[in-house]
Amino acid sequence: MGPNLLNNYFETAAMILFGIGFTTLFLQPNLIKKVIGLNIMDSAIYLFLAAKGYIDGRLAPIVVNGVTDMETYINPIPSGLVLTGIVVGVSVTAVSLSLIQKLYKEYHTLDMDEILTKVSKEGDH
Repeated sequence: MGPNLLNNYFETAAMILFGIGFTTLFLQPNLIKKVIGLNIMDSAIYLFLAAKGYIDGRLAPIVVNGVTDMETYINPIPSGLVLTGIVVGVSVTAVSLSLIQKLYKEYHTLDMDEILTKVSKEGDH
């Protein structure tokens, strides 16, 4: 491995997690596993943003003792993006799981291929 992958282990871990989530999302026919893959991808993005937003030796962006020099503090935008992403991710997960529950009640399966087959048969009638 290159030296950059070993030095940037948070970013490397984020890329590996994203790859795991991506392959789970697209290769698993089970809808619950697809949602889990999407959540793994979300977590990878949060890890990446947190790793990029942290600067070693700097403080949280809270003004203390009147220090207003920007070089003293970390950038607060990645932290805000992570918090916003978590809220959006939880909302997407809740809506996805409720739709999966409705699909299960209608088609009695969580397999995407079987659901698509049943939907196409309903369209033929």
